[in-house]
Amino acid sequence: MDISIKRGTPARQKTACFIAAVFSGKTLSPAALALDKSSRQAISNLTKRGDITGKVGETLLVPSISGVSADRVLLVGCGKSSGISAQEYLQVVKKAASLISANSFRNALSALTEINVLDRDLAWKVRQLAIAFSSATYRFNEFKSKASQSKKVDLKLSILADDELFEEAKAALPLANGLCNGMDLCKDLGNTPANYCTPSDLANTAKELAKGEAKLRTEILDEAAMKKLKMGSLLSVSAGSEQPAKLIVIHYSGGAKDDKPVVLIGKGVTFDSGGISIKPSAGMDEMKYDMCGAASVFGTMAAINEAKLPINVVGVIPATENLPDGKATKPGDIVTSMSGQTIEILNTDAEGRLILCDALTYSDRFNPKVVIDIATLTGACIVALGNTASGLMSNNDELADDLLAAGQVCGERAWRLPIWDEYDQLIESPFADMANVGGRAAGSITAACFLARFAKKYRWAHLDIAGTAWESGKAKGATGTPVPLLVQYLTTCSEQ
Repeated sequence: MDISIKRGTPARQKTACFIAAVFSGKTLSPAALALDKSSRQAISNLTKRGDITGKVGETLLVPSISGVSADRVLLVGCGKSSGISAQEYLQVVKKAASLISANSFRNALSALTEINVLDRDLAWKVRQLAIAFSSATYRFNEFKSKASQSKKVDLKLSILADDELFEEAKAALPLANGLCNGMDLCKDLGNTPANYCTPSDLANTAKELAKGEAKLRTEILDEAAMKKLKMGSLLSVSAGSEQPAKLIVIHYSGGAKDDKPVVLIGKGVTFDSGGISIKPSAGMDEMKYDMCGAASVFGTMAAINEAKLPINVVGVIPATENLPDGKATKPGDIVTSMSGQTIEILNTDAEGRLILCDALTYSDRFNPKVVIDIATLTGACIVALGNTASGLMSNNDELADDLLAAGQVCGERAWRLPIWDEYDQLIESPFADMANVGGRAAGSITAACFLARFAKKYRWAHLDIAGTAWESGKAKGATGTPVPLLVQYLTTCSEQ
C-alpha cells in the first residue's frame, strides 16, 4: 500500500473516495463542512434527513456530489466532536478501511486525522489510519493459480493535512509505513505453508532482509554450531525432522555503539505436529502458525529498520519443525540445555519452551538491556484470555508495565499473569532439574516459570500470543500481532 500526505482544498481533491467525519448531533467536521460549502449544502442535507447522525462507526457512501472533485464521499460517524477514545478511533478507521476495501477502490483520501482523539497525537492517528487500511486490503494469494484470484488490492491512501500540520503528519510516515510493511511480512510468513516455510527458508528470509541494509546484519547457526554450544534442548525438538534446525540472529544497529540492545526472541516452530505426543488431526493445518513469534520478530526488525529508529535490537529466532520419527525425542527422555540444566520431557508437544530456553541462554552474550520472548506457546492462554489479549509474564515490574502501556497505546492489549514460586514448584521433576510441563492447571504460567529459570541474569518478559497471532474459521490467517506492540515499545525506548 502506498501512503502519502496531501494538503489543499477538500472539494478540489481528485480521488476515488474522499473520507470525512460527521460528529454526534449531525455536526460536520472541518473537511465535511468544506465539502458541504462547495456542494451547496449537499452534505448537511443528508444529515438533516437522518441519513447519518454521527454515531461512532456509522457510514454513508455518497456517489458523485456536485461541486466536489472526488468521485465519491464516504461519511463516517465519529462520536463527540470534543474528543473520542483511542478505541473509538480504531473502530472508526477500521470501519472506513473495511468499506474502501470491500468496494475495491484503488485510491482514497482521508481527513479522519482531524478527529480529536483523547490523549493521542497526530503521529498516532496517522499510524492507526495506515495500519487499518493496510490490514483491510491485505491479501495472501501467493498460491492461487488463477490470475483473477492472485491479484492484490493495490490501494493508494492519501491523508489530508492542513498547512500547519503538514510537516508533522509527513514526519509520521516512515514509522507508519514501516509498521504496515512489517505487519505484512509477519502475516506473509505466518500464512506461508510449512513446505514453503522451513527453518532454512526462514534463514534465507533473514539474509534477504539484511541484504543491502547498512544497519542490519544476520548470522545463521546450523545444527553443528548449536551442538558445539551444547543446545541439547533445542536440538531435541528437531531430532525427528529431516529439516535441519537453524538459530537465526538479526542485528539492528540504530543506536550508539555502546548502547545495550533489546533482544527479541521469536519461537520459530515452522510446523508442530506435537512430535511423539502427536496432536489430533483436526485443525493441525493451523500449526504452520506456530512460528508467528518468529514472524513477529522479522516484522518488527523490518519496521524499525525502515523507520530508522535510534536503538540497538537483536532478533534471535530458534527455528525447527516438530515431527514424529524413529529419531524423535520420546516422553520421559532427559535432555541437557545450553545452561547445563537438565529437563525431563513429559510431553513432546510442549516443545516451544524447549527451543526458547536455549535461545534465552544464548542471548546473555549480547549483554542485553532487556530480553522479550514472543511465542504461540500454550493453548491454556487461549482458555484464560481468549483471542482478545496476549498473555504477559515477567521477572521485572517496570518492563511489564512498559509493555502493557505499549499495548494500550497501539491497541494490542496484553494482560499480566503471575509467575509465583507456588507455580514454579509444579514443574519439579524427580529425575531432572525440571519437567517441561506442570500438568493441566495454570498451563500458561508454568510454561513461563520454565522459561524464567533460564532468564535470571537479565530483565525478561514473555508474551504468549497463542490466542492473538492468528484467526481461525472463515477469516483464517495471521494477524500481524504483536508487531505494533513491539514497535511501540521500542519507539518509546528510543526516545528515552
